[in-house]
Amino acid sequence: MSSRDRQSRTRRRGAEASYDEASRDRYRVRSSRPGGSGAGGSDRGLAVTRRVFLALMGVVAARLAWLQVVQAGELSSKARNQTTNVVTLHAKRGTIYDRNGNALAMSVECRTVYANPKEVSDPSGVADLLVENLGGDKSAYMELLTEDTTFVYLYLKADADPADKLASALDEADLTGIYFLDDVKRTYPYGSVGAQVIGYVNAEGKALSGLELYYDDILTGTDGQMVMECGLYGTPVAGGAADVTEARDGTDLVIGLDVDLQDVCERVITEAVETYSAGSGSVMVTDPRTGEIRAACSTPLPDFSNITDNASLNLKPVSSSYEPGSVFKVLTTSIGIDAGLFTPDSTYTVPARVLVGNDYVTDSDGRDYTMDMSVTTMMVRSSNTAMAQLEQDVIGNETFAAGVERYGIGQLTGIDYPGEVAGIVRSLDEYDGATGGSMAFGQALAVPAVQIVRAFGAVANGGAPTTPHFLVYRDGEEVSWPAGDAVVSGQTATEEIGMMRAVMQEGSGRLAQVEGYDFAGKTGTGEQASEEGGYQRGSYVSSLCGFANADDPQVLVYAALNQTPYLSGESTALPFREIAEQAVTILGVSPATSAAGSPDQTQS
Repeated sequence: MSSRDRQSRTRRRGAEASYDEASRDRYRVRSSRPGGSGAGGSDRGLAVTRRVFLALMGVVAARLAWLQVVQAGELSSKARNQTTNVVTLHAKRGTIYDRNGNALAMSVECRTVYANPKEVSDPSGVADLLVENLGGDKSAYMELLTEDTTFVYLYLKADADPADKLASALDEADLTGIYFLDDVKRTYPYGSVGAQVIGYVNAEGKALSGLELYYDDILTGTDGQMVMECGLYGTPVAGGAADVTEARDGTDLVIGLDVDLQDVCERVITEAVETYSAGSGSVMVTDPRTGEIRAACSTPLPDFSNITDNASLNLKPVSSSYEPGSVFKVLTTSIGIDAGLFTPDSTYTVPARVLVGNDYVTDSDGRDYTMDMSVTTMMVRSSNTAMAQLEQDVIGNETFAAGVERYGIGQLTGIDYPGEVAGIVRSLDEYDGATGGSMAFGQALAVPAVQIVRAFGAVANGGAPTTPHFLVYRDGEEVSWPAGDAVVSGQTATEEIGMMRAVMQEGSGRLAQVEGYDFAGKTGTGEQASEEGGYQRGSYVSSLCGFANADDPQVLVYAALNQTPYLSGESTALPFREIAEQAVTILGVSPATSAAGSPDQTQS
């Protein structure tokens, strides 16, 4: 081989070696890239892919966790809502009974009618039967029956009988999509008698007035519910599961009201308002020994079937204040007697007029001369001048104000009725030159009648006041009502009752005396303030409050006519007597051993 051949062969091997090395370098570069096929490249590619895959799986797992843990309740609820209907099971409201066990307010079974419009194939036919059995307007039913929904109420709290007839008629006509739910509604067996006291509950079950409102939390039970399994379009599944939470009924109450006496009071005071040209009238009858209220009302009386005047919902003896007039003289004289300042027989020289502040006070009987009067005579004659003189010259503002406060005048009595007002009564530090003398005969203050009832009840009860109240038993258990501290001594109360008996036998209360019974009481003719200042002429609050029998009081009667032109002795005395006659009979009060004489004198 020549030297040239060997060199040529050597150059070719060098070239081949160079080419192979370059190819191997390029291969190493490619294999080192992600997904490459070389050693190490494959491992790194799989690692990246694995990481991406795991990341995606983590996202999916997190979403599942969110759905199953965080949103599980919401999603479950949505699912249930699509396959169930929830119907409220109304609790039966507690019954209100009068003292004799007569149901005054009660809940009765009824039917609430509802529909699944998507199941109603003949809306017109269904609407016709609804009108025929339940009344109402066909077009209104048609609007409900054609709504785009699976549940709609057609009639709330329908009486059971017509609702059952409707169900039979629908079956006979093969009309579907209408369902009935057992329900309860409030009824008042005695109609409007006692409605002002009892109050009422509307169709939605909301208490709006009276004892229904005051004791709403006790009377109201706890509603239950029925969750029904439904199929397509919300149609209840026959034999499907129903989850029922039973309703818990409300508590029954017994109140001291006597429905027969209540009926008498409402009738008598309504007639008296018309007879004596009054703007309104009020009555309250109690047992002064306990404070239980046997009857209470004021005009206008409510008619819950057609309420046009919200004022009829107010029980004025509780919610309205007025100047009491001469009935307040019972408090004035008892305060002085209890302080040891005079007795019923103490005698004073009383002028025809007495200066109170900047004005002179005179008597309503027109007396224009000075007269010696015992305290008893002052009460029998209902002398304003004498009362003003006693307060200003004998009792004094400090003793008088303290006595008024003990009686609870200007303070809430605690009666269990909504809307009680305290009235407007000045405290001692607010007295001016006319306050004490004017208050002594029932002016310069305004209070609700229930405060006068409580004060007279304290005198009747030996000086111990009780809380006027309606509720007697709750769920079969007697309710305890607090008695206040004595406002006067037992001896003072006895002496005061003696003067009040004289008023009913000899003075302005004679027309109110009930034959065979021994009533002690006091009339009052309160002037009414004018919007222009001063007092209205010929417009009075004429009242009378008394109890029987004087030695053992079991019944107390308060009657008043508001905005009447008549004095109490010639107006309110008459309805008082009629109510009192019925009260002693209905409540079983025995006659007294001695009776009063015939009436002939009328003053304030």
